[in-house]
Amino acid sequence: MATLELAGLAKSFGALAVLHGVDLALADGEMVVIVGASGCGKSTLLRLVAGLEEPSAGSVVLDGRDVTRLDPAARDIAMVFQNYALYPHMSVFENMAYGLRIRRLGRADIRRRVDQAARMLGIEGLLDRKPRQLSGGQRQRVAMGRAIVREPKLFLFDEPLSNLDARLRVQMRAEIRRLQRRLGVTSLYVTHDQVEAMTLGDRLVVMHEGRPAQVASPLEVFSRPANTYVAGFIGAPAMNFLPARLADAGRAAVLKAGPVIAFADGPRAGRDGRALIIGIRPEDVTVLPEGAAQGLRLAVDLVEPLGSETLLHGRLPGGAAFTVQRAGMVRVGEEMTVGFSPASLHVFEAETGRRLEPVSLAPPARVESSAAMHGSR
Repeated sequence: MATLELAGLAKSFGALAVLHGVDLALADGEMVVIVGASGCGKSTLLRLVAGLEEPSAGSVVLDGRDVTRLDPAARDIAMVFQNYALYPHMSVFENMAYGLRIRRLGRADIRRRVDQAARMLGIEGLLDRKPRQLSGGQRQRVAMGRAIVREPKLFLFDEPLSNLDARLRVQMRAEIRRLQRRLGVTSLYVTHDQVEAMTLGDRLVVMHEGRPAQVASPLEVFSRPANTYVAGFIGAPAMNFLPARLADAGRAAVLKAGPVIAFADGPRAGRDGRALIIGIRPEDVTVLPEGAAQGLRLAVDLVEPLGSETLLHGRLPGGAAFTVQRAGMVRVGEEMTVGFSPASLHVFEAETGRRLEPVSLAPPARVESSAAMHGSR
């Protein structure tokens, strides 16, 4: 087990800057998941840690040792790739043992490590087979076993489940998490799949254009996204965004779609009229009775039945796109009144997209109480 520290890690390919000074620290035994859209720099970051790319600036420190300029083989890191990277002419046993033989471990030690990893992964009956005789899930277990037998200080996972079907991804996701906790090996996991990210990570690094947009626990990222990019990327279906203006000395927002929404958690800083973006998740939207005050009129133009729930996509007055998650069927072309609790709102600054937290206006005698309320949200 080990710690990992990235300090000012940057990478450019010619004039193209891919990473812009990433700082990140992993605790001993922690599993951190890097998630983001294609091209955000997450795989490049992983390759820098592995030593497969050389950074333009910054350092990689593993368990207190600077490994920035070391070859991959000298870093005591094991990597699980997206395409398994198994030798087709070797048996499962030989694939798992290959790295150990290169390191000149004894035959008995190799057999012990391979057998132990195979039992752990449930592939002890496959050791004599060739990769072509295995399913996708079995090949991925072999790739993981090859990493485990090395007993490394750090595991790196580069989208290891992306080639599997949906059902097998769910199964393997749970197996990887149980295995990582059992072994206690510090791990860095890259994926574009937010479900994988939310379920696997002790912490998430949401990458955007070569920089971490937010580093926090999965629950924190979901419930308190740092900006509109994170808010729109994490969560399925994606968060609704509504243009608005600050009003009532920061205590409310006037939506472009019509209603005035009072903030439930306190006022925001700024002059009235300041441009805002109000975020509301589709699962927090309710369908109101016809004629309800303060509701928004939604014209449904697409219905997605998903079994236990239905996604309704439509337009609000003014043309803003809006999605509602609810039970039951609705026909395209129907109109309905929707609403939401002020407590479920997310408030962002329109100019920068950053989250706007409430500002206490309480007198000094009540500052402690106000802070306690803020911390308990």
